[in-house]
Amino acid sequence: MRQIASMLVALAALWTAPVAAREVVDASDPQKLSVTIYRDPDRFVGDPMDTDMPQGFAMISETRTVTLPPGESTIRFTGVAEGMVAVTAIVTGLPGGTIEKNRNADLLSPAALVDGTLGNRVRITRTNPGSGTSQAEEAIIRTRADGGLVLQTREGYEAVRCSGLPEGLSFDRVPAGLSAKPVFSIDTRSQSGGTYTVTLTYLAWGFDWSAHYVATLAEQAKRGKVKLRLMSWLTLLNDNGQSFPDAELMAVAGTINVESDYEGLADPPAARPLRLQCYPIGSTAAGSPVPNYEPGYPPPPPAPMAMYDSGEVIMVTAQRREAKMMNAPVALAVMAQEEQLGDLKLYRIPEPVTVNAKGLKQVAFLDKGAVEGEFLYTLGCDPWDEFDDEPVPTSILFATKNDAKHGLGAALPTGGFTLFEPSRRGDLLVGEQFLRDYAVGQDVELDFGESRQVMGDCSLAPDADEPDDRNGKWSDMSVLLTNANNHDVTVRLVVGAASEWEVKGLRGLRVKDGEYVAEITVRSGTERRIVWKLRLVPEVEE
Repeated sequence: MRQIASMLVALAALWTAPVAAREVVDASDPQKLSVTIYRDPDRFVGDPMDTDMPQGFAMISETRTVTLPPGESTIRFTGVAEGMVAVTAIVTGLPGGTIEKNRNADLLSPAALVDGTLGNRVRITRTNPGSGTSQAEEAIIRTRADGGLVLQTREGYEAVRCSGLPEGLSFDRVPAGLSAKPVFSIDTRSQSGGTYTVTLTYLAWGFDWSAHYVATLAEQAKRGKVKLRLMSWLTLLNDNGQSFPDAELMAVAGTINVESDYEGLADPPAARPLRLQCYPIGSTAAGSPVPNYEPGYPPPPPAPMAMYDSGEVIMVTAQRREAKMMNAPVALAVMAQEEQLGDLKLYRIPEPVTVNAKGLKQVAFLDKGAVEGEFLYTLGCDPWDEFDDEPVPTSILFATKNDAKHGLGAALPTGGFTLFEPSRRGDLLVGEQFLRDYAVGQDVELDFGESRQVMGDCSLAPDADEPDDRNGKWSDMSVLLTNANNHDVTVRLVVGAASEWEVKGLRGLRVKDGEYVAEITVRSGTERRIVWKLRLVPEVEE
């Protein structure tokens, strides 16, 4: 019994003994950074980036060093992205692994500074507006920042900013645990202690990127065959308040499946403003002379977090120009290199790049000097159309193939496409369009508006049966094409859906994107009539 009693006393002593506090250590600044930006998965083709609230994300990898004491300790990683998704964070390189992860939610701010100094001495300075003289004295903070701020001085207790004199507080130090930058911390253990190189990897909210293509016609040959110079740029957006200096930068093209609500999971830390409360301003009859604020509340100071300025200068990386844009050779010191990432494409910048806080950056990723293609003029002659015997303009279509034979052969991520044509007075805008994602080997076709130089007049033969039932009869169709250009053109005639119609009498008829099409040459300054027959596909009886 005496041994059992001794054991119980020993266990009780262990149970009630205070647990040693973990020593807090700070990891070094990042010695190596990697930023991989993913596009907003919900942004459709043609939608611009939302510079106020980008919906894309990035995978950030930071390599740091940390010196651990023996036993358990808490490591603080200062300066992580404010849009960090803490649940995705992984730390490698620690001998004891990770015990617990924490996202510090409170930034250094006036309110946090007051709360962290509660019961401690500060210095208050008052300025006489008449004489301009200042007087300082010591005081003790006696209340928290969620109401009126009360100080204890030699004269007693008083509320700050309620004397009518300009007042300022000075703090001797920053309270422990507060940082002007977002902090991520983990608990770990090391049996012997030592210095280790660790890697912190996490997803962060508030990024996006987009591509843009600038093309200039180089030459024009017969039947609309053209060559053009094509330059492409990646525009990278970082809406976080942190910069990533000298980072390995990558951008991923393509749409990945994202189920998590990264915006909700990010939960950026808050910099709480200090709200001071004292007696009402003005008389009870006239009310407060301060508009838009409740009596006794001065305007809250702005949070100390820089807001994104859409007018910020775009930083262009590695661009040297010797003459007019696109008309003279452009020497590119840095160009993104295309790599495969599963079924996606990854563009890697071969040199370190600083991803600026609240900023945009552009880097080149494509430079093709001789892309071969042609201008087609498209016209739809759907038999359901109401023909009014008046010619209609055709649509101008630039067509090429994304392969090495045509001067391309690289993945083309979605983005804007701007086409210029040289003239004696400089480059003139031909048109703008949005490009969807094109893989290598696909046909690339861009619509650049209407042409009244090439017109078409579709009609149904006067004695032809209306193609409004499936009686098996053929209807006669015709189109009159005119070309007022000083060169020959190719017109792509679209005559109906392949699933609904049977067509005969058109030379070169083929199916493209589910529709019957035929490409017809029209000589310069001439007109040409084309005729064909069609009927509805007979219904199959079950």
